[in-house]
Amino acid sequence: MDPNALFKKMHRFYGVQDWWPGEGFEIAIGAVLTQNTSWSNVEKALENLRKADLLNPQAILQCKDDFLKKQIKPSGFFNQKSKYLKNLSALWAENSNPSRKELLAVKGVGAETADSILLYLLNTPEFVIDAYTIRISERIGFGSFQTNSKWKEFFEEKVGKNVGRYNEFHALFVIHARTFCRKNNPLCGSCFLRKDCLFGKMSLDSI
Repeated sequence: MDPNALFKKMHRFYGVQDWWPGEGFEIAIGAVLTQNTSWSNVEKALENLRKADLLNPQAILQCKDDFLKKQIKPSGFFNQKSKYLKNLSALWAENSNPSRKELLAVKGVGAETADSILLYLLNTPEFVIDAYTIRISERIGFGSFQTNSKWKEFFEEKVGKNVGRYNEFHALFVIHARTFCRKNNPLCGSCFLRKDCLFGKMSLDSI
């Protein structure tokens, strides 16, 4: 099975995901806050920021550090993330349509965060590679690359440049990893991909 066949099967099973939650600069904020935490925690932090009218770069830059930290505390690592949000806001205040290179130059913005911002906010075809994508891809049998950048090259070559497809694919990887392809105790026996997945076949054969 290749990536396009995997997409069709997951899309048929889960339906349209229509990610990312939020709009405007809120998407960029969410991409930073979701580092090393669950989205449910990010939602709490975003709600705090929304109530405090802190969902735009100018407001974040003018906000006192202690107050900003308090608002984003539910997302964890708030001391670091408050600095990252300030850094990103400083870039955005000068250029609201930055390149991938410019985003990666911002301290606190790694490849996954940059590509999420480019894909979901700026509608740029950058395939987002995260732990869920790699876990499922390796288990399915797509290969085993040493770096995330190699995985990114793999998917962009196989899928082609398509913002809508990248958007849905990333969301489908996330929901599948949470539903069946868990890191620990994966539900291979009930997974709809079990006949196509090398890991699933080996797991079932061992029973």
